[in-house]
Formats: sequence, C-alpha cells, structure tokens
Amino acid sequence: MSQHIQTNVNVSGMTCGHCVSSVSEELEALNGVEEVAVDLNPGGLSTVIITSTKPLIPEEIGEAVAEAGYLVVANQA
Repeated sequence: MSQHIQTNVNVSGMTCGHCVSSVSEELEALNGVEEVAVDLNPGGLSTVIITSTKPLIPEEIGEAVAEAGYLVVANQA
C-alpha cells in the first residue's frame, strides 16, 4: 500500500473559485500529486493541502503556484 504525504502551503492572492481551480490544476500536474484541497481566504493567505505519494520539492510547488499567477508564502515559525 502506498503512503500518502500531506504538504501544506500558504498562498497569497487567491480571491475566488477560479483562483482555486487554476492553482489546483497546476499542482495536480506535478508528479505524485493525487489531490489538492484549498481553504480559500479571499484577500488573505489561503491554505493549500497537497496529498501526494512521494515528498514534493518546495521549489516545484512554488513554480506550479507561480505558473497559475500566485505566490507561496513561507510559513512563519
């Protein structure tokens, strides 16, 4: 049975359902990604939960989100 890894990232600039589908589409194109769930927070930071079968490279996530026209914001420690 394959394991599933959840990766959470914060994305700024998303305001509507179209934003969600754009980001989801780009992320789902990454190798190993099975599901993308977005907790939309219009005008603020939206949380994107990516479920994959292997660890994802943060740069790949950032590039995919940027391709959709948005920005991954680093988690504040």
